[in-house]
Amino acid sequence: MWNSSDPPPVKSEAEAIAEARALALRLLARREHSVQELRFKLTGRGVAETVAAQVVTALCAAGLLSEQRFAEAYVRARFERGFGPVRIAAELRERGLDAELIERALAASGFDWAAAARRHRHKRFGTSPPANFADRARQQRFLQQRGFSHEQLRAALTAPAEVEFP
Repeated sequence: MWNSSDPPPVKSEAEAIAEARALALRLLARREHSVQELRFKLTGRGVAETVAAQVVTALCAAGLLSEQRFAEAYVRARFERGFGPVRIAAELRERGLDAELIERALAASGFDWAAAARRHRHKRFGTSPPANFADRARQQRFLQQRGFSHEQLRAALTAPAEVEFP
């Protein structure tokens, strides 16, 4: 039995890889991760960098870790929470995804971003158009912070009030 005053038992490389793989699979069972995120989480839990890199590479090769799948799931989840494509793309870049993969995931989503901007503006501010310049600026700032582009902002602020709420 290991005692806290004794040095920790030394694990073989195979044991370390097996434990790291089990940890990675538990993390992936909860949600999709990017390669960068998973490697960061493994090293944050005490897994050596080399072991984490081996495990992540093996999971990618086995198809258990996919950045494409992560990007699609992330885009869908953030869209449902009311965020626009500009912010989602920035968040995906922070998670280590390349621009081409991000663009493909946003395009493959098939979401109507202008309709989403309208829906969120109407949910927050009502269906009537902005009464003055200050109201318009406030609504634009809200939509910009949510990550909608200027074209989508324009569409949201000038569209008719007929919007269906989910």
